[in-house]
Amino acid sequence: MSGKIILVGGGVRCGKSRFALELAQAMGPRRTFVATSEPFDDEMRERARRHREERTGRFETVEEPRRLCEVLEADTADVAVVDCVTLWLSNLLLRGDEPDAILAEVDRLVGVLQRRRSATILVTNEVGMGLVPESPLGRTFRDVSGGAHQRLAAAADEVYFGALGLLLRLKPGNLVVGAAG
Repeated sequence: MSGKIILVGGGVRCGKSRFALELAQAMGPRRTFVATSEPFDDEMRERARRHREERTGRFETVEEPRRLCEVLEADTADVAVVDCVTLWLSNLLLRGDEPDAILAEVDRLVGVLQRRRSATILVTNEVGMGLVPESPLGRTFRDVSGGAHQRLAAAADEVYFGALGLLLRLKPGNLVVGAAG
């Protein structure tokens, strides 16, 4: 399984993170969880704490909102789960990075993933299926996310999409893999 790239996307609360964690547990005993969230308020800090506790003993957690490539280059676990790509993109955008620079960083990430000896599971939110955002920043985020997802899906060995509590394998070949709940 070394070097495998798996992309798990879908809507919010569709079960994609749980699916990614379960998949990772079957890929080796040394597991890294890369959390890209940056908790700015009490509710988000509490949510991050609960999730960290749920992974205790099963995953080594690394919290890194922006330096994803560097973390994955240094990681030596059997499998790394990145949760989530869209938060990472948002963090770069809110820092002031230009869309082209962010997509260049996504291309750099693809290169890092392709060089890794270990598997990587990327969790991401599909944001392009809703209404057109009303703000320029929202539209830029949607466009950057779409570009990133296209690049990551093209490089991935496996792609899964979650909706309505189900996960569907899109690559290679279509297959419903089970209920998320």
